[in-house]
Amino acid sequence: MPLIKNFPLPASASELPPPEPTSTDPFFLVFVTSPDPTTGQSWCPDVRAAWPVLEKTFVDAEAPRLGVVEVGQKDEWKNPTNIYRTTWKVPCIPLLIRYELVDGAMVETGRLAEGEILDEGKLGALVGRV
Repeated sequence: MPLIKNFPLPASASELPPPEPTSTDPFFLVFVTSPDPTTGQSWCPDVRAAWPVLEKTFVDAEAPRLGVVEVGQKDEWKNPTNIYRTTWKVPCIPLLIRYELVDGAMVETGRLAEGEILDEGKLGALVGRV
């Protein structure tokens, strides 16, 4: 399954795992909330809405790889010094980012934020399934 939960995030995008040597497949990261310990669900309504769409998009064997990164609980996420906000430039959640190998380095080539993930046309174009 191409969905990688609890993805171990490297120090920077340039250190993301490149595709297989013969592949040109993109790699995706999605930044979501950590589950609320009381409910077991995301505390963010946008993440709750987007998650089923992401699972459906990235569940089959032909789908590109998707690393799932949890940004923490609400108080952690709201902190302006949160590493995801500062190092990874994540202004909102959920955030889906596409990375591709360009000149030997993994670089960002597209992103969808919050409700844009629910737009089938935008999501299909980003993932390459239009």
